[in-house]
Amino acid sequence: MTPYDDAPSQATSRPALIDGFGRTVTYLRVSVTDRCDLRCVYCMAEHMTFLPKAEVLTLEELDRIATGFIQLGVRKLRITGGEPLVRKGVMGLIENLSRHLKSRALDELTLTTNGTRLTEFAGDLARFGVRRINVSMDTLKPDLFRKLTRGGDLSKVIAGIDAALAAGIAVKVNAVALKDDNAAELPDLIAWAHARGADMTLIEAMPLGEIEVDRTDQFLSLKDVRRGLESFWTLTDSDHVTGGPARYVTVEETGGRLGFITPLSHNFCEACNRVRLTCTGTLHTCLGREDASDLRAVIRAGADEAGLEDAIRLAVDAKPEGHDFQIVRSSAPAVARHMSTTGG
Repeated sequence: MTPYDDAPSQATSRPALIDGFGRTVTYLRVSVTDRCDLRCVYCMAEHMTFLPKAEVLTLEELDRIATGFIQLGVRKLRITGGEPLVRKGVMGLIENLSRHLKSRALDELTLTTNGTRLTEFAGDLARFGVRRINVSMDTLKPDLFRKLTRGGDLSKVIAGIDAALAAGIAVKVNAVALKDDNAAELPDLIAWAHARGADMTLIEAMPLGEIEVDRTDQFLSLKDVRRGLESFWTLTDSDHVTGGPARYVTVEETGGRLGFITPLSHNFCEACNRVRLTCTGTLHTCLGREDASDLRAVIRAGADEAGLEDAIRLAVDAKPEGHDFQIVRSSAPAVARHMSTTGG
């Protein structure tokens, strides 16, 4: 137990965390670092400037803020980055947060990772109650993987996926659909994931942060991708939900699940239940807006539990109705911050 814990009965007796449009927030994504051991071309610039240590929340501060959200009714917690497994001591944070699984204040503690360090950490993740993870992998071609990640080793990621599956962790492979890079390969990637017993989700490229290329050259509508897949596969709409924005189908020929995340061709704002905490303590209630609430300032100014709760409620109440992502040639990104800074 820590000073930030409440008994489950206290947590459940509080009013739900509801935004100004009546949506209940039950899902928090917590970035533990802006750093990553890869440099994916659609995610970050090749030569990134990372945050100084003093600006990044300590592990204890991350625990305190996450616990505050859980006490206000958040039921799902996802650890993200950058690459979360490069943060020193992150497994101690995950172990500490797992107490909320044991108390049943939290339904799920999960992780988004690039998979490069899963061979080292999969066993501990399973031991700490992580039952499901997302692994970002856009191709099965080693040379293309190296190009897209600016030097990454695909074999490490595949070994990490296999280690997670062997540890009893369900895996969902996430791939960004890129018109000139992996579009023709997507059926093979889906079939590969399904053959391993993993789910697959495709994601449209999003206009977040300045990068070296024009995203209009990369954007591929998943409406078009789905139409292509349906020319040789039977896709049956599924009511499967994970708490995130993906809409799922079952691929009858493979028996696996396939998700589509479509922030541009079809936004998913009407049922959004998510907010994001960056590693600096900035709360973003919308991925596609420049809204921000500084929870680091709140706790470093000495706020007690009630003060933190008030700050969280005030921020969530101002959650925008929706984003207006567009990818237009030569235009600035919808938001200036990179995805690695915001948290996946």
